[in-house]
Amino acid sequence: MKNIFKVLHLIRLKLIRLVLIDYLHKIYLKSLSGSLHNCEPNERVVEYGFVFKSLLNDNIKKVLDVGTGLTALPHVLDTCGFQVTAIDNIDDYWGHAMFNRHYHVINDNILNTNMKETFDAITCVSVLEHIHDHHKAIEGMFSLLNPSGIIILTFPYNENIYIDNVYKIDGADWGDHVKYIAQVFSRNEINQWLKNNDGEVIDQEYWKNYTGKYHVFGDSIYPPQKVTKDDLHQLTCIVIKKKDTNG
Repeated sequence: MKNIFKVLHLIRLKLIRLVLIDYLHKIYLKSLSGSLHNCEPNERVVEYGFVFKSLLNDNIKKVLDVGTGLTALPHVLDTCGFQVTAIDNIDDYWGHAMFNRHYHVINDNILNTNMKETFDAITCVSVLEHIHDHHKAIEGMFSLLNPSGIIILTFPYNENIYIDNVYKIDGADWGDHVKYIAQVFSRNEINQWLKNNDGEVIDQEYWKNYTGKYHVFGDSIYPPQKVTKDDLHQLTCIVIKKKDTNG
């Protein structure tokens, strides 16, 4: 009988712990966003759709998600049968305070990664623009790719103009209150990534999700509109392949 009470007590403690973790997570989210109920549909629908479309390849088994944060993307990919590893720079970016309730996230900085294994695909959704040294971040991702592996990226984009922090430009309607930057990449940055890492673009989409010239300029557009590179656009989704130098 004593053992039964001991087991029941342990179960009770675990339940209390789970409830407490969920409560603290909600409080943490509220501190970030100001409200738990102020979210609206956004460009993630387009970005995640592009990710899943790009992973429709029987050569892709192992996937690394870079900059997971609080998102559930690795969990969903795991549900789809992929062998998923998730990393984020928790110490430097989140200040030791980040907890992802959906999936285990390894504390690792892609600028100086400690990862030893390699992957068939790497996903990096709306993360690269927040990393100052984007060239080193791309280099880190390439170092973790198998030959012929792919990197799936999404980020603010303008075909002709690079902006080091769009949040600081007059006319930006969001971002002046956050601690991180948001770069707008252009064709020049993409070409440099390819040149430095022996890569090639195998797919790219352009999307208009604001009425203004750049990311967070003007009103948001939902659903986002798929356009061409010659049309007004603020977002791109791109797949870069690592060339197989052995083949």
